[in-house]
Amino acid sequence: MPRIRDKVPEIMAPAGDFINLSAALKSGADAVYFGLKGWNMRASAKNFSPAEMPEVVEECSKAGVKTYLTLNNIYYEGERRKIREIVRKAAKSGVDAIIAWDFSVIDAARELAMPVFLSTQASVSNAASIAAYYKHFGIKRFVLARECSLSDISKIRSALRRELPNGESENIEFEIFAHGAMCVSLSGRCFLSGFSCGKSANRGECRQMCRRQYLISDARDASLNFVLGKNYVLSPKDLCTLPFIEKIFAAGVDSLKIEGRNRNAVYVETVVSAYKRARDFYYAGRRRKNFKSEFEDLKKNLLGELETVFNRGFSSGFYMGKAMDDWISPGNMATRKKVIVGHVINYFAKAQVAHVIIDDASLSCGDEIQIEGPSTGYLKMTVGGLRGSGGNAVKSASKGESATFVCPEKLRPMDRIYKML
Repeated sequence: MPRIRDKVPEIMAPAGDFINLSAALKSGADAVYFGLKGWNMRASAKNFSPAEMPEVVEECSKAGVKTYLTLNNIYYEGERRKIREIVRKAAKSGVDAIIAWDFSVIDAARELAMPVFLSTQASVSNAASIAAYYKHFGIKRFVLARECSLSDISKIRSALRRELPNGESENIEFEIFAHGAMCVSLSGRCFLSGFSCGKSANRGECRQMCRRQYLISDARDASLNFVLGKNYVLSPKDLCTLPFIEKIFAAGVDSLKIEGRNRNAVYVETVVSAYKRARDFYYAGRRRKNFKSEFEDLKKNLLGELETVFNRGFSSGFYMGKAMDDWISPGNMATRKKVIVGHVINYFAKAQVAHVIIDDASLSCGDEIQIEGPSTGYLKMTVGGLRGSGGNAVKSASKGESATFVCPEKLRPMDRIYKML
């Protein structure tokens, strides 16, 4: 096994909107990646407008968090002018780097001396390719092809010392997907949605046709058919590297990316926090006498937390050389469900009290809730005490009732309140 690099890998969080950005920052992410409406591989996420980039960067800068803009689509003739305009706005806003693979984006970024992280869409999987991109285009970080195993990553790291001698190989950073949805296509390049619905996955519009139930019939014998449903052979489980995260570190990885710009704030907070705690515990205590057993216990507990939020079951992907039959999922396997409790109707700043209406699930003393809003962002807290509409202390409030409780952060009318069942 290669030596453990002293450099502590960053934990990179997805930010599909301002609420998820808030969750990412509160979870302790080192960096966030985000996209602009219509210009990235997650077109169905809420995303941000170019005008909102300065605000995104400002919020992250205050927390000491880096910002990476995803411009990882394929781009058609006639879009170059817009791409260059977006890159200029990103540079002016203070975005730290752009994730891309289309050379029109790479060229526009190079003109402004803006760092480019080569997207996994480029399917880079060997040291010679990395050296060529580095020498000719100055690219220093690579989101390696999803097909790479841990052994491949270690070999690439070693081979780079030959391809880029005199210490230049130390300039190269590896970024990998550590957790989240996987795709059956080559590094995400798929035509099924485009052919079926006219919505190109390569433009971020994937309709996930692979994750549906299908009826397969014999054209020569109408009575012979098969329904594929329970085991969706085109619907992979979610990637999860937490059980072997120490091997990820040993392979020489610099950034662990959490997939999930289409998922909710509870998912972002739970997953990012779990990986950060595992990383921090590892690098702070790996030389302690009882570290191995303590680390295994921590990973087991954190894996239980990951199972509470949206997942299709967990797979190690290609990292450990698992058989392909590990890549079938019946759908969401989360052990807990996020439900709507109600919404905020007022907030009394001086008393730090929230006034809420219960729209659905009941609210009780001791409940752990999540509050989300476009300006409020994401807040997780425990309800310490409730008062009913008459001002008397109550144990719970049911659908249709109003209640108040102490909340240390400012809320806004129409902020949504959720809890996990």
